[in-house]
Amino acid sequence: MPAVMHMATVTDIHTITRTPMIDALRLMAWLSPTYPVGAFAYSHGLEWAVECGDVRDAATLGDWLADVLERGAGRNDMILCAAAHRAIEAGDDAGLAEINDLALALAPSRELHLETSQQGRSFLDATLRAWPCPALSTVADRLNAEVAYPVAVGAAAGAHGVARAATVAAYGLAFVQNLVSAALRVAPVGQSAGTTILAALTPRVAALAEALHEAGLDALGSATLRLDLGSFRHETQYSRIFRS
Repeated sequence: MPAVMHMATVTDIHTITRTPMIDALRLMAWLSPTYPVGAFAYSHGLEWAVECGDVRDAATLGDWLADVLERGAGRNDMILCAAAHRAIEAGDDAGLAEINDLALALAPSRELHLETSQQGRSFLDATLRAWPCPALSTVADRLNAEVAYPVAVGAAAGAHGVARAATVAAYGLAFVQNLVSAALRVAPVGQSAGTTILAALTPRVAALAEALHEAGLDALGSATLRLDLGSFRHETQYSRIFRS
C-alpha cells in the first residue's frame, strides 16, 4: 500500500476546475490542433491566394495573415466570440441566437459558411461531451442547428466561466495558428518561417483582444474583398487540398 494516498473529493474537483490555471489549460485544449473540429481541412482562402500568387513567400504570407487578422475574419470572429460570451453571462438566450445568425450571415461564400458552421457544430458537440455543464447544455439546446465557430467558442467559455479577454485572445491566436499550419502545406514556406510569422503576429493578437473583448456588434466590419472573392473561385481550382 502506498505511503501517501490522496483521493480527490467532489469538492476538490469542483475547486480545481475553477482555477485560472485550469481555465488556461482548458482553452489550450479546446483550441488545440488535435481538438476534433476539422480545422485542418480549411485554409480560409489561403489556398487560392497561393494559387493566384498573392502569397508566394514568407513576407507575403505575413502580410496576408496580418490583413486577415486585423481587417478581416480574424477581427470579426474575435468580436463575435466576445459577444457570445457576454450573452451567456447575461443569460440572454435570444441575444445569443441573434449573434449566431449574424455570424453565419457574415460568411461571404458557401465555402466560408461551411468552414465556420462545421467547425462550430463540431466544437460544441465535442465540448459538451468532454466538458459537460448545465449552462453548456442549455447553449446546445438553444443552438441546435448551425453554429458559427467563434460563437460556439465564446458561448462554451462563458458557460464554464472562463474569462472573456483570455478567451478572445486564445481564439485569435488559434485562428492565426491554423492558417500558418495551412500555409506549411500549401505555400512555399517552411516551419521556421511559419514560427517566425506566428511570433510576430502574437502581440497583434493580444492588442486586438484587449481592444475587442468589450466591443459591441457595431464594431464589426472587414476590408478583405480579394479574399472573399477568392473564396468563390477556390471551388473551381484545378487542384486543391482544402475545403476553403
